[in-house]
Amino acid sequence: MKTFRLSVAALFLASAVSAQNYAGSGQNEAYSPTVYLISVHEVDTIYNGCSAREAAALNRMAVNNAIQDYNDTHRPGFQQVEKPQFLFASKNNKFSLALGGSISLRAGYDFLGSVDNIDFVPYDIPVPGNYDTKQKLMMDASTSRLFVKAIANTRALGRVVVFVDTDFRGGSENSYTPRIRSAYVSFLGFTFGRDVTTFCDLAAAPMTIDFQGPNAYNFRFATMVRYEVTFARDHLTFGVAAEMPRVSGTYGDNFATLKQRVPDFPAYFQYAWGPNRESHIRASGVVRNMYLHNARTGNNTSLLGWGAQFSGTIKVCNWFRLFMNGVYGEGITPYIQDLTGSGLDFTPDPANPEKIQTMPMYGWQAAGRIRLAPRVSISGGYSAVTVEKKHGYFAEDEYKQGQYIFGNIFFAASPRCRIGGEYLYGTRKNMNNDKNHANRVNVMVQYNF
Repeated sequence: MKTFRLSVAALFLASAVSAQNYAGSGQNEAYSPTVYLISVHEVDTIYNGCSAREAAALNRMAVNNAIQDYNDTHRPGFQQVEKPQFLFASKNNKFSLALGGSISLRAGYDFLGSVDNIDFVPYDIPVPGNYDTKQKLMMDASTSRLFVKAIANTRALGRVVVFVDTDFRGGSENSYTPRIRSAYVSFLGFTFGRDVTTFCDLAAAPMTIDFQGPNAYNFRFATMVRYEVTFARDHLTFGVAAEMPRVSGTYGDNFATLKQRVPDFPAYFQYAWGPNRESHIRASGVVRNMYLHNARTGNNTSLLGWGAQFSGTIKVCNWFRLFMNGVYGEGITPYIQDLTGSGLDFTPDPANPEKIQTMPMYGWQAAGRIRLAPRVSISGGYSAVTVEKKHGYFAEDEYKQGQYIFGNIFFAASPRCRIGGEYLYGTRKNMNNDKNHANRVNVMVQYNF
């Protein structure tokens, strides 16, 4: 059995290899983790006969290569983890392991209308409101994170990345039940496991204190097999996946649920530019086949769902960045934040209740972030989601439109500590044009480790 020995004398404060951008602050700091070199018994012989200077050079090379592995595989964007503070690597850097996470405390207060959700979800604004939906106080630490990331440099598969990420949103509100967010292995362009859906452009939305984010965005997790490839000097990227479907429809009296049989198939094509490919635009599409049972005829049937999206982020200058996405489709509620779980993938046809129909829907969001100082940034944006009528509508209190407006400020008290404040305004309109609104102020303290 292989034996591992921690080399106590080999603790290094690594030199800066590349700049790390702290999302929300716009602050550029050198990524300088504490790197522990671990002696692996089988490879200790590579140091035999080496001078102290040669051994130190080999150690430094292993440290730099381990840091470069994490720079190359770090994925920035919406709700993504920061680079780890502690990194363990073998002396030849065939294997490295990082442990990290964050402690996040969010506090919020709803006034002049509240949202029936710990997150600011316009779909959950009560219509009409009543005496109990005017004000609400919230405090939440369930979005705190823990993650483990391992990288193996192999001869057969190249660089292999294993990643597991958790938070505490797995149960009911305030239960703090651990939840697996991502759990995957990737190599040779393939990803196997659970990750953010391939239809989501992680860099297309700014950071918000509100954990849900803009209602037209499409951040969700899926179990998948995905393939991605980058070419043309890192300007072009193509990705395609088969993902476990999630169907949320309104069945009525004549239809019933049925186990799904075909995965969703999202794909994208992206063009990036800039010195570090800091800007990009992306075209995405998804096709899905939703199965259900016709209780009247006794037959099984299926409905085609499809969606198209244009998204991206543009670094206009050193202190200003734009974000945007626009999505349109039918029966794609899992891919629009506000509509997930809404039962609007399909509804009975109001013109003929013996038939079922997919619902057309669309959404868009646009936002900007300004870096006021090396440690201070402000962001603001607008987002809207609309469900269109098709042969009329199934129910008067059915969701028709939601709006989401936000503005926030973040201050990086240190490279690991972030403090923020935010204002949110949202509305919900039903098919009968009844409408209500909500306001929320949020504050957050987050420490990454």
